[in-house]
Amino acid sequence: MASASDTVLSVRELRTEFRGDRGNVRVLDDISFDVGRGRIVGLVGESGSGKSMTALSLMGLVPKPQGHVSAKSIMLDGTDLATLTPDGMRRIRGSEISMVFQEPMTSLNPVRKIWDQVGEPLAIHHGLKRRQIRDRVLEMFELVGIPEPKARLDAYPHELSGGLRQRAMIAMGLICEPKLLIADEPTTALDVTTQSQILRLMLDLRDRVGTAIIMITHDLGIIAEMCDEVNVMYAGQIVEQANVFDLFERPSHPYTRGLLASIPKAGAARVSRRMPSIPGMVPNLAKLPPGCRFGPRCGDAMPICQQRVPELVGLGQGHVAGCWLHAPQETSGQGAAP
Repeated sequence: MASASDTVLSVRELRTEFRGDRGNVRVLDDISFDVGRGRIVGLVGESGSGKSMTALSLMGLVPKPQGHVSAKSIMLDGTDLATLTPDGMRRIRGSEISMVFQEPMTSLNPVRKIWDQVGEPLAIHHGLKRRQIRDRVLEMFELVGIPEPKARLDAYPHELSGGLRQRAMIAMGLICEPKLLIADEPTTALDVTTQSQILRLMLDLRDRVGTAIIMITHDLGIIAEMCDEVNVMYAGQIVEQANVFDLFERPSHPYTRGLLASIPKAGAARVSRRMPSIPGMVPNLAKLPPGCRFGPRCGDAMPICQQRVPELVGLGQGHVAGCWLHAPQETSGQGAAP
């Protein structure tokens, strides 16, 4: 994990709740992690695990008044985002921290030219004039590998392919040279070839520009290719943290092992049996099971798993897991559940 001096983002005890007629539902519960300068950190887990909500919470985009975000601290290179007013967050968002969303067609205005949208952060945060913005957008289009970039400036979103729209969104996210870029499933809607191009582009930009990246995905193949450190999320909590090599070499949480077991193996012979999968579904956050949230789906569950929530336990070299299998023997040694 990154040292304090090399850390661009440090999140401590992030909580997000939604308030409704039937009470409050906590969708993020004490999320803590760090992102090192120039590093790529993954958030991985099934749909409903809280990955995208973590991103929206960090960006100050959780809808209000229904949603409420709190944290001990969210330090972005010395600025505590948790203490900022909405106006203060608007000054940071798009300038110091940016986000690339899953589907660019839902993020781009269909009746505005691409260059005008990509360059909008420059007008908001730096007060540049239209000619200056247009010139800078052209530079960014060249940087992210958009072919015939000058001809694309005046295009509308529907005139670009999905891959080019995603490159334009990446250009928008990087145009103010943020310290941190959040990429939320940036290749989900793209074909395999374009996915590979976008991932290579992001690695190249990380190396050239130096921006730290949070990579949100359900795809462990992308995690293996892209990330330096990984946070595995389940039902609004982080259940395992490790560098990418440790995570794949010695996964320590039963949920992480289940995710890895479900990856299709290249070259494996075709057989009639089904691929391995994790039984059950992510629990309803309004009706969480007692004790460990993964307990009802876990083949290693013990009686204590139904009684108490496990804490994250250090396993060495920054590797931690929240599972009673790794707790001290006097608290966990209660035998397997019948």
